[in-house]
Parts: sequence; C-alpha cells; structure tokens
Amino acid sequence: MHCKMRLLVSALYLISCLHFGQANITDGNNNDNGNGNILPVVLWHGMGDTCCFPFSLGSIKKLIEEHTNGTYVRSLEIGANIVLDYESGFFIHPNKQVDYVCQQLARDEKLANGYNAIGFSQGGQFLRALAQRCPTPPMRVLISLGGQHQGVYGVPKCPTLSVSSCEYITRLLNYAAYDEWVQNGLVQATYWHDPLHENSYRLKSSFLADINNELYINERYAENLNKLKRFVMVKFLNDTIVQPKESQWFEFYAPGQDKHILPLSESKVYKNIGLDEMKQRGKLQFLSVEGDHLAISKEWFIKELVPLLLELA
Repeated sequence: MHCKMRLLVSALYLISCLHFGQANITDGNNNDNGNGNILPVVLWHGMGDTCCFPFSLGSIKKLIEEHTNGTYVRSLEIGANIVLDYESGFFIHPNKQVDYVCQQLARDEKLANGYNAIGFSQGGQFLRALAQRCPTPPMRVLISLGGQHQGVYGVPKCPTLSVSSCEYITRLLNYAAYDEWVQNGLVQATYWHDPLHENSYRLKSSFLADINNELYINERYAENLNKLKRFVMVKFLNDTIVQPKESQWFEFYAPGQDKHILPLSESKVYKNIGLDEMKQRGKLQFLSVEGDHLAISKEWFIKELVPLLLELA
C-alpha cells in the first residue's frame, strides 16, 4: 500500500502543480531600484517542483533579481540535492522541513537583517509556519501564492490519471488521512482538513491544526506572526487544484458541511493566531487573480508583487 500510494500521489501532483512554470511569461518594464536597503528574498516551492527548475522557480529567481537591482534571492532546497528536494514535497513531514529551513536560514549571513518571503502553493503555509516558529532571522513580508492556510478538502483534478486512481487517492485521504502512518508519510495529509469530522482533524492533524492554534493555543505563534510587516495572500479565482479555493484567503467550510464558506472574521483561527490584530494594524493584504493554480503572468508578478519586495527594511 505504501508503495502504491507513493507512486500515485507523485504522478498526480507532478502533473497538476507545475502551472507556474507553464505560464506565458513575456518581458515587461524594468523596475530596478538602486537602493541597497532592499531586503533579500526567500522562495519556497510547492509540491511537484524544486528550488531550481529553470522553467519554474529558477525563472522566478532571475525575474526578482532583475527587478530588484540584483538583490540576494535564496530559493530553498530541502535536502542535499534536487532529488531529495523534489521528494520533500510529498514525503518529508512539514515539521521536519520547517526545522531544517530554520537552521539553514540562521546560518545565512546575508539574511541576518531580515528578509521577504514568497511561498508557492503549500510553500505558503510552510513559510507561515516558519514565521510563527522561527522568528530569527526576521521575516518582514510574507507573500503566499495559492497557499492552503485552512487546508484542503478534495482531490485535485487528475488530467492524465485514470478515474480509478483518483478515486483511490480520494478514499485514502477520506478514510485514512488521520492515520498516523499517513500523517507521517504523506505531506498532503498534514493539511487535509475534513469539515465533516472537525474533532478528528484537530486531534490528529500533525501540522496544520498546530500552526492554526486549533488544539492548543500557542501564544508565541500569534506574537511571531504579528512581527510581519505585511502578510499578502493571493487567491486564484479559477483554481481547480485547491479545494476550496477560499483556503488561499484563510477561509474554509463552516464545520459540519462542505458547501458554505465561513468568512475569515467568523472563524476561530482569525483570533487564535492573531489575524484580527494584523487586520486592525493594516498588515493583511488580499489579492486575487484570474487563472488556475499558480498560473500568473510575468506582467502581473512585476506589477503586483515586485513593489512589495522593493519596500525598504
């Protein structure tokens, strides 16, 4: 079962999560800023991707460097090589990944005075966990592109897999997502949020329920998150990968059903991790863009996100 699950999940997500690398990217105007106080940028890729694919985060790294006057950009590689980095998106528990990244960034002298961060898909919630658990070096601006901050409840479309394979994955997550071996072995299970079984989710989710303060209140999480200068969440309006897409704006189904979306301000997590305070202080920013998951253009990136990276420390 372990082997079959691993092969199926790898195939599914490798195909379904490379939309950003396939985006139609064309040249735009140069927005270089010569001020040397521009902060470095840290990137965390999503599942089915790596730090350095030239058609994906490699091109994003280059784009940021070009439009921030050559600022230092670190695209995170989890593990000692690109193969381990790719596998981390599926099989290395997020808690281990966050601990690893925390240690790596602490050793990077170029980040000592702070940095901005961009998370792609699940990299968005991983970077948020980093901000909450690892305040040194300090993260200043966090940009989450399609991150699933309230989790997911549903299997992405399977463009080249058989219906039976998709149904197998659905059954696995529906009936075994909270089994210990699945939580330990499959990254996506750690942010599987079943609104029909909220107690099981809170008690057995080994990652998301913790960083959302849904079982125990860790005041340090809220305190550290509020140290951010800005928390930007980008939702893809035609997303067929993240279900529900509202999770990208920290919203989710009301407990006990999977139809009605509960507004963020009415959810417990809004206060539990200090988002209400961030809202009052003008630190939350919600952006939306037409398109499927991570399918954004170079022009949109330059217009909407680069200015956030040019804000001085």
